Amino acid sequence: MTAELHTLTGAYAVDAVPAEEAAAFKRHLRGCPACGQEVRELRETAARLGAALPAAPPPRLREATLTQIAQTRQWPPLVTAARRTPTAKKPPMRVALWGAAAAAAGALVFGLVTANTEPGTDPAQQQLASVNSVLTAPDASTVKGAVPGKTTVVTSRSQGKVVVLAGELPPLAPGKAYQVWLIGKSGVRSAGLLADDGPHRTRPVLADLPGGIDRVGITAEPAGGSPAPTVPAVVMVNLV
Repeated sequence: MTAELHTLTGAYAVDAVPAEEAAAFKRHLRGCPACGQEVRELRETAARLGAALPAAPPPRLREATLTQIAQTRQWPPLVTAARRTPTAKKPPMRVALWGAAAAAAGALVFGLVTANTEPGTDPAQQQLASVNSVLTAPDASTVKGAVPGKTTVVTSRSQGKVVVLAGELPPLAPGKAYQVWLIGKSGVRSAGLLADDGPHRTRPVLADLPGGIDRVGITAEPAGGSPAPTVPAVVMVNLV
């Protein structure tokens, strides 16, 4: 069981494992520093992927690609398939899938490195660095809300911060915007508006996390935001 848990780092980092396995893996992390470090690194990569700015390809890329395609045979020659003697058992499906995912992630990480997303004086990059700090905190706690959109909330009590990653929310009426709220015994306070970051995407919302906050809600408010919620929440995520 422990050997299989080591393969869950990628799926756990992006909240893609069932609740029972997630609980088992969380217990596993307490005694496995290697897995803990890998989860933190993968979460940071996922955050960069979500916030990375698209870059236009060089003008010559399309021409070079089409030229290469014209010179490349699309189908291999037909040959008689040779029978192979069964050897070792196939690896578990989860391991095979994670291997493919790791290869894809490696390619994406290379793209991010070449795009130079390191934080500097750019406010957007500084914001991304702060989001990464929460996502990779040793005490980061991740909760995924129910439909619609499966909004994800990551909290770090040691840093006193919360990151809200909204899923696909219903389209808004003209003059409306989605606003994030932190809810607890002390009342309700705004965490900010969700800003568009491309089709069907919004930027992460980073906010201070006061003590006693146990829920995060999202409502559709006037475009400039409201001092308090005016309509029922579209999304409500319980933190405990």
